[in-house]
Amino acid sequence: MRASRLVSLLLLLQTRGRMTATELAEALEVSIRTVYRDVESLGAAGVPVYAERGPAGGYRLLDGYRTRLTGLTAGEAEALFLAGVPGPAAELGLGSVLATAELKLRAALPTDVADRGGRIRQRFHLDAPSWFREPEPTPHLAALAGAVWEDRRIRMRYRRWQQPREVTRTLDPLGVVLKAGRWYLVAAADGQVRTYRVGAILDLTVLDEPADRPAGFDLADCWQEHAERYERGVYRAEARVRMTAPALAQTVHLFPPAMSRAAHDAAGDPDADGWLVTTVPIESVRHGHVELLKLGAQVEVLTPPELRERLAGTAHALAALYPRPDAGQPSARTADAALAGGATVDGDPPAGDPSDARGGPGAAAGPPRASFRR
Repeated sequence: MRASRLVSLLLLLQTRGRMTATELAEALEVSIRTVYRDVESLGAAGVPVYAERGPAGGYRLLDGYRTRLTGLTAGEAEALFLAGVPGPAAELGLGSVLATAELKLRAALPTDVADRGGRIRQRFHLDAPSWFREPEPTPHLAALAGAVWEDRRIRMRYRRWQQPREVTRTLDPLGVVLKAGRWYLVAAADGQVRTYRVGAILDLTVLDEPADRPAGFDLADCWQEHAERYERGVYRAEARVRMTAPALAQTVHLFPPAMSRAAHDAAGDPDADGWLVTTVPIESVRHGHVELLKLGAQVEVLTPPELRERLAGTAHALAALYPRPDAGQPSARTADAALAGGATVDGDPPAGDPSDARGGPGAAAGPPRASFRR
């Protein structure tokens, strides 16, 4: 611990030049007295550090004293500065490690290259989480990352959507993945590799047992295969619809990517009125109802009849709630009757998140879909 602090102190002086004892103490999160002792230790070890007295004084290294990395081009150094993502690193418990690594990099690089790295950091920022989503608490992420790194088996209590809601699993952790601001655990159990949402882990115990890691396992390939399999499997039904050409264009912004791609691939030529027929994959009638409502009156469901009936019920409910100005105000009974005819969507199994939730451990699940209630 002290050796690491001495290296950090040396690198701080090398990258920042003159620093006061107070500044060093704040940067290293130690007392000023500890800084005094550490500076003496560096001097005793032959490091040319000396003190400058006066109001503008402080500690500094002898001019020309520095270490350098060899074989690292300016472009490679810039890429290293850009690659640092402080948020995820902190969640993994590596925030201080990342900061120290960057400090070492700055200290070892030639001044002009280090300046270019700082310029990159001031002009490019990597923000992993998606829009309109609060960060998910992941209190067990750091311990989980440690188990993954050390290849140790874990036992966890996990919350899922289907009954029983809470289950206990003993797993061989293979890796963690950050996807759209959410952390996922890739783990093996009974010869099968599954995915779990880290935010749904209620309790975690790292066991004193070695994890069984499959030979040749590649985390990136495994995740890509899982994501593709999830995308194919989540849409278990399809709807035949008529929609306007502008509505088809809007699906890129309103539908999940797989739905929009399929709608474009299956779309026929527009007729004289600008309407076309296509097929849209859906998870269920309820899911299709929620998604297709986004297109309003620019889409008509042809099949399945259950979905068409549900959308018709919603249309009648909206007509009852928002009558024409010359039609008078609807009664509460009229609106309630229309809503009861199929406008309510409630209790849908969540979808859209590849984690252990539906259809057994490791099946696909995610945040609940939007609901319409009165």
